[in-house]
Amino acid sequence: MRRRFRAAECAVAGLLLLLGTACGSRLPESDFENRPDDNAPTRAGGEPVRVGIITSATSPVGGDAFTGPRDGAKAYFERLNARGGIDGRQVEVRTCDDGGSGVGNNECVHKLLDEEKVVALVAGSSLDYAGASRVSRARVPDIGGQPIGPAYDTYPHLYSIYGSLAPRDGKPGWDGKLYGGTEVYRYFKREQGARTAAVVSYNQPASAAYARLITRGLKAEGYKVVTEQVDFSLPNFRAVAADLKEQGADLVFDAIDSYGNAQLCKAMDDVGAEVLAKVTNVQNWSSKVREDYKDSPRCRNALWATGSSRNFEDTDHEAVREFRDATKDLKTHSQWQLEGWAAAMWFTDAADSCAETGITRACVDRFVADGKPYTADGLLLPVTYERLPEPPETRRTCVSVARWGDAEGWVSQDDMNGNCFDVPQLAYEP
Repeated sequence: MRRRFRAAECAVAGLLLLLGTACGSRLPESDFENRPDDNAPTRAGGEPVRVGIITSATSPVGGDAFTGPRDGAKAYFERLNARGGIDGRQVEVRTCDDGGSGVGNNECVHKLLDEEKVVALVAGSSLDYAGASRVSRARVPDIGGQPIGPAYDTYPHLYSIYGSLAPRDGKPGWDGKLYGGTEVYRYFKREQGARTAAVVSYNQPASAAYARLITRGLKAEGYKVVTEQVDFSLPNFRAVAADLKEQGADLVFDAIDSYGNAQLCKAMDDVGAEVLAKVTNVQNWSSKVREDYKDSPRCRNALWATGSSRNFEDTDHEAVREFRDATKDLKTHSQWQLEGWAAAMWFTDAADSCAETGITRACVDRFVADGKPYTADGLLLPVTYERLPEPPETRRTCVSVARWGDAEGWVSQDDMNGNCFDVPQLAYEP
């Protein structure tokens, strides 16, 4: 039962990550009056520039579930320092493990902001970002974090790796609702000819809620949708796999955790259920596929991943080659590592722009918030931060797509900047 409990937490975190929506919020400016002067450089002269990274490294989900962004960012800063740093100043990285709890997160925020006096937070990945409002009130830019919960869609000065269009007025999105597009479903319909899609979930609230959102998106794109729900404590994946085969599903989407996905894939192989694509998300886009799906070779070779960043195995791209060279000693590689690397680059470009006048929290924040699309030398789909008074009904959205093959690893499917669609934006509550 303890294993299933941990799987539940992973499932909940994974569901939030799947959304990757463009939402946010903004606190009243009055909240920021009469505060200490944050415009003074955090470090003077040639002293190091200090940044902080908060990670749920020892959360109930597991030891390596959230460490990818941290590892990618640290690798970037190590290479940057070897090349002279920022305007001759080294970058000092201060990490903090919040243990996956709100109490631990608040402690990390206090330590890094008040004691370490970091100029910014970078590449955060927290299961419970309880200290987000405190970071925002202190006007400390939080750059390139993973939107595991709604914090990055709620407060100003927090910038997830995926951007935001919402007014950011103190509550998530627009009137408490976030919005997500249907570009992934459109891609598989237009490019792969899929027509029937299955959605697998647990009989657990967060899992079921996200499954409903997937189902809405698929139906909006004209799919026949087959919904499958399994018992959270004693899931019968074999029965699900048999029904997928009977229904002739082209695609399988899920609202379950990594452990459940591996069991589902094994069951699909056991009953001979073959699909066009078993679609997973950026959190599971890693080099551990052979290990995670060792018992299901057919399903394993039908795995597809979608996201908003360039495939970490696309070494024909110069920026990816540099990332891979700098992380060659890591045991595994993942898309989250690449996005952490991109977050560190984003901070560095902001700090570089401030070098002459002083690398301050306020200056770094202005660079990130100025609304110009940011791509981290082509590693990211353009990331923008705007404040639209109303949610867009439709939006042109691009998607990065890769397919797993045992012989090649993750293979990009066309260029992510060309996989673009005008799609409806669907509301959901975080």
